[in-house]
Amino acid sequence: MSSNIVTAIYIAASVLFILSLGGLSNQESAKRAVWFGIVGMALAVFATIFGPQVTSYEWLIPMIAVGAVIGAVVAHRVEMTGMPQLVAALHSFVGLAAVFIGINSELSPPTGLVGAEIIIHEVECFLGVFIGAVTTTGSVIAFGKLSGVIDGKPLALPARNLLNLIAVGACIWLGFMFMSHAGIWTLYLMTAIAFIFGAHLVLAIGGADMPVVVSMLNSYSGWAAAATGFLLGNDLLIVTGALVGASGAILSYIMCRAMNRNFLSVILGGWGTTTGAQQEVDGEMIATDVASVAADMQDAQSVIIVPGYGMAVAQAQGAVSEITRRLRDQGKSVRFAIHPVAGRLPGHMNVLLAEAKVPYDIVLEMDEINADFPNTDMVIILGANDIVNPAAQDDPNSPIAGMPVLEVWKARQVIISKRGQGRGYSGIENPLFFKDNSRMLYGDAKASLDQLLGNITT
Repeated sequence: MSSNIVTAIYIAASVLFILSLGGLSNQESAKRAVWFGIVGMALAVFATIFGPQVTSYEWLIPMIAVGAVIGAVVAHRVEMTGMPQLVAALHSFVGLAAVFIGINSELSPPTGLVGAEIIIHEVECFLGVFIGAVTTTGSVIAFGKLSGVIDGKPLALPARNLLNLIAVGACIWLGFMFMSHAGIWTLYLMTAIAFIFGAHLVLAIGGADMPVVVSMLNSYSGWAAAATGFLLGNDLLIVTGALVGASGAILSYIMCRAMNRNFLSVILGGWGTTTGAQQEVDGEMIATDVASVAADMQDAQSVIIVPGYGMAVAQAQGAVSEITRRLRDQGKSVRFAIHPVAGRLPGHMNVLLAEAKVPYDIVLEMDEINADFPNTDMVIILGANDIVNPAAQDDPNSPIAGMPVLEVWKARQVIISKRGQGRGYSGIENPLFFKDNSRMLYGDAKASLDQLLGNITT
């Protein structure tokens, strides 16, 4: 295949990737957008394999086949609750690939480079390896936190920010030495420091910030891919990496704005530090049962459902969808309120509800629905904690003070479905559970909703 044909295919693939990103902004066009991405990637792989730069297929085809089989098996086995972990794991592969390609490019540099071309190549190598190394270990730690293998609490080492600055400063110093041809050992040492730096960076971030971390690592993996594209002289990889890097950075900004925090405060570790003692929570949690909830639901004319990670863990989205259908058939208003950082992955709840065939037009973002809670008869919360915590508004010493939340407590009645009296993933107490209009429906979300279905007439 000639280079001109490869370039034409790369342009077509780039257009498909852009269309894919654009289509993902809307739930109704998201499925078509995913297919744009699939076709674009298939074209890119095909053009690369059969392009003029590939001359040997002895190892390439078997490795592609093995990777495709592993990917297909993993994709079929992973539940939607495991998608955040899977995304984090895939980010680590992108970072590690960038590290290997960068080091290999220094060991076997392109021939014919002179003057400024040599300097540019060395900068590309160094930056690609650095970003890739940080992405690799950061993603591994994120995977561990999301899967529960590593404690979700932030690792608060003494002077941790100073340690990070020292690590970055050391990498920059090694970069200057590398550019001065001190030896490839500088690249190896920088890689080791960057691995440690990436791990410590994410270890210091609390579990409640994981949606931001995932999108941040997504951005890092994109820039690592772009740096790899420069090393390999692959225009499509540069474009794709830039798209992923930029979109991940924008998504990180959106997530931070949704928590009323800046990106730097997230990177510096966990929720913000408090300036005093948090307010005491008075009252007690009042339990309810399925029969009472069903009776109250039959009396309600307007219902808002707030899904959280607990719904994902219980795989309760199917039962939620059926309850929604039955209530709407009775002429009731049923809508969903989605907080931007609900779950442990941006868009996690939207995907789960779409999987359960919940109509797109009743799934609303926080800004669209927050003003409607005072006029709502019943709010049902499924495994959410921080995103419905009134302490964000009422307690200036709360770790989440100032974070925009769903103002569910303004509804006439609030039902909270939880396994127990725990404080959620971030470990922050929620005064909502103690309010007079709140009732706790304890137990597995799916089991509770299945029982609830039996009490709702069709």
